[in-house]
Parts: sequence; C-alpha cells; structure tokens
Amino acid sequence: MALFNHPVLRGVTEAEYEEMLRCGCIRIAEYAKDAVIFHTGDLPREFGILISGEIYLENMDLWGNRVIVHQISAGGAFAETYAFCKMPMMVDVTAVRDCRVLFVHLGVLLDSFHQEKSWQKKLIYNLLILSTQKNLLWSNRFFCITPKHIRTRVMTYLSAEAVKCGKREFTIPFDRQQMADYLNVERSALSKELGRMKRDGILTFQKNRFCLCEMDHAQALE
Repeated sequence: MALFNHPVLRGVTEAEYEEMLRCGCIRIAEYAKDAVIFHTGDLPREFGILISGEIYLENMDLWGNRVIVHQISAGGAFAETYAFCKMPMMVDVTAVRDCRVLFVHLGVLLDSFHQEKSWQKKLIYNLLILSTQKNLLWSNRFFCITPKHIRTRVMTYLSAEAVKCGKREFTIPFDRQQMADYLNVERSALSKELGRMKRDGILTFQKNRFCLCEMDHAQALE
C-alpha cells in the first residue's frame, strides 16, 4: 500500500509527514504473525493504520469461544474510536500475518500547540471521513449476524462480498473456521449448510473461492 494514498493522509505532503514523525504524532511499528497489537482492556492513546499484512479484531468470552468481529486488510484503520473516546478496548487486535502499522497519537494530534499546523486540520478532517466509512462496514457485519438461520447469514455475507467485488465469483478473506467465527456460527454447522446450498444450486465453492448462481430469492431461502 502506498502510504500517502491512504485516506487519513490525503493531502498530507512529505514535509508535513516528516514533521509529524519528528513531533511524535505518528510512528511506524512492525508485528510478527500472531502478535497481539492491542489486548482487551488496553486503553489506547493512538490508533493504527495497517500498511501491510492482515489483522483481526477478535472477542474471546470466558469459555474460550472466539468471534471475529472484523477483518482488516492493508489500508484499514483500527482502534480510533477507543482512542478518541478514551475507552478500554473491548476486543483483541491480532496480526494474522506479519504486519507493518502506522500509528497516530491522538494526544499529540489534538494538542493545541499544533493547532496552527496545516497537517493537524488535514488529519482531523480525514479521520472524520474515515470514521463515517467504517460505520458502514460495521453495519454490514450487523446485518450478517442478525438473521436466526445460518443460510440467511451466509447469503447476506456472500451477497455483500459479491456487490463489493462487482461480480458473482470472488474470493473471501477467511478460511472456513474464520468464516464461522465472523458469522458467529459453529464451523461444522456452517460446512453442512454450505454443502446443502451447493446441492440446491445456490452457489459453488472451492476453499475460499465462491460463485453465486442465479436463482429466485424465495427458492434460495428454502
């Protein structure tokens, strides 16, 4: 990912970027696969922008059951709401692959000492836009886990992925266990339902590659 192409840095010049580095407003960090970037309960003072790699926002209950709340790929931001609201993290942020992260320190960004700096206004405006866009993504997941039936959850998720890709054949970012965690269902139940949907002519799949077949919506829900 070209760093300056990220929405939160839109309009920021290289000179402004270097100035932010010097004053401690931003920093770069690297994490190995399976490293926990933020733990549940942490009180973050900065938020991250994923430059490369992949991370999951995960929730683990007292019985050890994991739910993938959100998947973030290169270009995605995380922990900004917790940092702004000064609230402890309600999820773990875990590196699924080796990651490189740009962190923005909100205490420095919002310091009145920098209010005349051109980069401060740019970052705050860009962060507002970014937050609005993320609200849409969270809404999409809510739609996926609201239905009672597994088939409806699967169809809601895969339909959204197809719309995002602009075609009926696409690759999702999850393996089968991760997909089950994201949809908040048992892996075995998900696998059985996918098998039934394949037999019913609703879809075909090979690992995490899916193709949605054309058919009547009512027929698909049967």
